[in-house]
Amino acid sequence: MDHSGHGMMADLPPFTLGRGLQWSADPFFLVACVLALVLYGWGVVRLRRRGDAWPVGRTVSFVVGVLTVGLMMCTALNDYGMVMFSVHMVQHMVISMLSPILVLLGAPITLALRALPPAGRGRKGPRELLLALLHSRYVRVVTHPGFTIPVFIASLYALYFTPLFDFLMGSKTGHIAMMVHFLAVGVVFFWPIMGVDPGPHRPGYLMRMLELFAGMPFHAFFGIALMMGSTPMVDTFRHPPASLGIEALSDQSAAGGIAWAFSEVPSVLVLLALLFQWYRSEQRQARRKDRAADRDGDKELEAYNAYLASLHARGN
Repeated sequence: MDHSGHGMMADLPPFTLGRGLQWSADPFFLVACVLALVLYGWGVVRLRRRGDAWPVGRTVSFVVGVLTVGLMMCTALNDYGMVMFSVHMVQHMVISMLSPILVLLGAPITLALRALPPAGRGRKGPRELLLALLHSRYVRVVTHPGFTIPVFIASLYALYFTPLFDFLMGSKTGHIAMMVHFLAVGVVFFWPIMGVDPGPHRPGYLMRMLELFAGMPFHAFFGIALMMGSTPMVDTFRHPPASLGIEALSDQSAAGGIAWAFSEVPSVLVLLALLFQWYRSEQRQARRKDRAADRDGDKELEAYNAYLASLHARGN
């Protein structure tokens, strides 16, 4: 099916979940998803072959995260998302708020740093280039909350409530660029908050929670604005194909409900991940303190024994 305009999609039947999950691959995202899975799999195999462990949970999380992108962009959901605001909003929410969290829980940067071989003295290979990127001023800026939170919010209001959205939806290239933007914004927003992979910003757990909740209310407000709208707010979805049997305003209201409800999903997932990390961090610190106390106790016992030995020698 052509993604370049509504006229080519007039033959779409009414939406059902079964029809939405039918195979209809976007070549760009299909290649990107397959490449991501192959590279990640190569890294895991490389670690295993040299005897290093890699958590199965991380692999599962990464694979599921990539598959959620494939589900949104390589099935008929992508075709319906071009003409139905509600389906498009499902794509947006999953790709910008669920997929990034799952991918980041897979720790792909950590895996790459462990799997890529050093290039050798005086040379630069993929590992050295990745390290240089992680320490670059560019990454420090794009992962700073002063940048990520405004961009995260602007991806809703400045996109949907301006002509930019209609312009991007007018072509297949623009649509792909918009979806890549959603994914990238989600990654840079959740990366420093999740704290699984190394990065230039590693705030404390309380600060990460504050950063998380700073952006979420704006999603809820955006959803409420769509639900309360008395006229269609986005021209792209103002005249849905008659074959779909839907009304633009009710579809817009459904899209708003999806945006409003979905803001809770990443909040719960990330909060659980942060609490788990915090708990493990406290456990590690407690073990370190116990080991230090044991060492100090051993030294005190040795000193006391030496003192008793000196008294015994003096008595003799």
